[in-house]
Amino acid sequence: MPLQRTRQPLALPRPLALALRPFQRFLQNKSASGILLLVATGVALVWANSRFGDSYRRLLEQTISVSGFGVGLSWPLHLWINDALMALFFFLVGMEIKRELVLGELNSVRKAILPAFAALGGMLVPALIYLAFNSGTESARGWGIPVATDIAFALGALALLRGRVPASLAIFLTALAVFDDLGAIVVIALFYGQGVNAAALLAAGGITLLLVAMNLFGVRRLWPYLAMGVLLWIAVLNSGVHATIAGVVLGLCIPSRTRRDPAEVDVLLDRLHTVNADTDSERFREETLDAIEGYLADTRAPLDRLVRALHPWVSFVIIPVFALANAGVEVAGLSPRDLVSPLTLGVALGLFLGKQAGILGAT
Repeated sequence: MPLQRTRQPLALPRPLALALRPFQRFLQNKSASGILLLVATGVALVWANSRFGDSYRRLLEQTISVSGFGVGLSWPLHLWINDALMALFFFLVGMEIKRELVLGELNSVRKAILPAFAALGGMLVPALIYLAFNSGTESARGWGIPVATDIAFALGALALLRGRVPASLAIFLTALAVFDDLGAIVVIALFYGQGVNAAALLAAGGITLLLVAMNLFGVRRLWPYLAMGVLLWIAVLNSGVHATIAGVVLGLCIPSRTRRDPAEVDVLLDRLHTVNADTDSERFREETLDAIEGYLADTRAPLDRLVRALHPWVSFVIIPVFALANAGVEVAGLSPRDLVSPLTLGVALGLFLGKQAGILGAT
């Protein structure tokens, strides 16, 4: 009789299963991550502007220390979220962009360059509008404020529209948001940074070259990439450049192709069919099943495995936590004069009009 392996799913007690069913339905909703982002944003705004606002600010300033392998970091909570946790978000975005560059909608130079030019236009026009209102004043130095698009909120908005916009448009907007955010990181590093550590930047470049070489030489195991990714993050952090860029670089270096030919599984299945006819071949059936399991694991590209594993954590944990930590803007103390100041008008018009005009003009 043929040897079969079946894995029975763990059955939850009926009352618990019924209680969890609404949550399961919500998480299966394509817009669930966007809804969570909006909820987290609303909670942050209400909390920061309520009589409990001090507790919100104290929580974000709470110092957390981590040490290991001779390296120690002691940061307030909001830095751990923005520089460490968001590196995982950018890691996922980098992998998704690479998949589209290699196998998807951005697999030609023309298609890949279009969102880059759109992002460039969406950075230049807002800066010019801001300077038109603030040129010659002390606030002119803030021209970089309307340049950036918050990619987490941009992708959260896309999640709300998932299924309602064409996939090609969603990919274009995702790529545009990534290029826009990378451009903002470059602007911050060049014009607002406290100086660049050349040695750390060279180390980051060397690690990146090593990651590329690993990919070219066919390294498909994930742990070497993840280990090098940690070193890359530390190097970028010490270089003076925003540490989250390490996530994008690592994501672009993860292999997107398999090391096995799926046709090899057919050969193993034929072998299994042959030995099943022999009742004395149970040991060979077992070996063949083990080989099939190994081949099936290898036929899924490392990039696909990581995207599948990270996506729910990023969508339902990292992005909402980021929104909760960054959307708590205090508005209670604003006066009508503040709302029509050159600084406010430059930022608001730069973002709401300049972004659209720059993107459309560049495309």
